[in-house]
Amino acid sequence: MLSYTYEEYKETADWLLTHTEQRPKVAIICGSGLGSLADLLDDKKVFDYKDIPRFPTSTVAGHGGHLVFGKLQACDCVCMQGRFHFYEGYNIHTVAFPVRVFFLLGVKTLIVTNAAGGLHDSYKVGDIMLIKDHINMPGFAGQNPLCGHNDERFGARFPCMSDAYDCELRTLAKKTAKEQGCDSFLQEGVYCMLAGPTYETIAECRVLQNLGADAVGMSTVPEVVVARHCGLRVLGLSLITNKVVTDYESKEKANHEEVLKTTQHRTNDLQKLVSNIIAKI
Repeated sequence: MLSYTYEEYKETADWLLTHTEQRPKVAIICGSGLGSLADLLDDKKVFDYKDIPRFPTSTVAGHGGHLVFGKLQACDCVCMQGRFHFYEGYNIHTVAFPVRVFFLLGVKTLIVTNAAGGLHDSYKVGDIMLIKDHINMPGFAGQNPLCGHNDERFGARFPCMSDAYDCELRTLAKKTAKEQGCDSFLQEGVYCMLAGPTYETIAECRVLQNLGADAVGMSTVPEVVVARHCGLRVLGLSLITNKVVTDYESKEKANHEEVLKTTQHRTNDLQKLVSNIIAKI
């Protein structure tokens, strides 16, 4: 099982600290097509993933491959334009590698965004779902980023996950959404991660609905697990980019182009929401 030592995470963090004067307190991980969130930052310092020691690289369309430092609403932030996925061939430790680096940079709050398929009957394409909980399907199969040696400098051996998504941040997000007039398409629900890269079968979607999942995607959970292990507060937002297919008579088919097209439609609303939330953090 390939994992990393504390010293290897620290090497990456120290390299970044010597190459930027920014000391971020908030980290933002951008999902498919949502990398333009980084465009909101002022006083930007941009690093290509390939230039950062030990950092993986993105291989998926809609994931830019840049780590952007800057200020958002006077708050020092770092933003990942593109994340890493299990289905790209990375092991689960590599997928979550940046989060421990953020912790060593001094980050206190992690905001994760993703594109997801809507499982809940009432969800519409273009809705934003505030994540209140998750179902870690790869974790059921033993693919958990905390497997292996536990370094107490990061966190306890058996971290609690019942409070994975910070209640105060969720309340703040709902209040902010109402103030900016996007509460009509703000939902709150449970995100389920599957390994991908295939989209779900009809039978799988029905199983996930019975398990209590409201949206499904191929990311986010490993980063959240590691963030909570490190004691970071987490806010999660899923953009519902497609409705899952649960009817064998349906002619609809999920595809990545549809996902990216929907993110373009709703990006401004999501950008504004994240920006206003950070202003209040």
